[in-house]
Amino acid sequence: MSVDIQIESLSVAEKVQLLESVWQSLCTRPCDVRSPEWHREVLDDRRRRLEDGRATISAWPDAKARLMQLGR
Repeated sequence: MSVDIQIESLSVAEKVQLLESVWQSLCTRPCDVRSPEWHREVLDDRRRRLEDGRATISAWPDAKARLMQLGR
């Protein structure tokens, strides 16, 4: 199926809605979506960093607040 959308003519809100719709569509059949091998490598590295104390875990509200500060 081909969908012709003039993305540049959409408002930010419309673009976000489009992304949410695409994401929801992908989530209906997660078995059809395969992650590339480098995703596993990144996750394995992050797990090792947590295990050996080189990384920590943050609560989502704290992480979100830090990300919002980076965007300013």
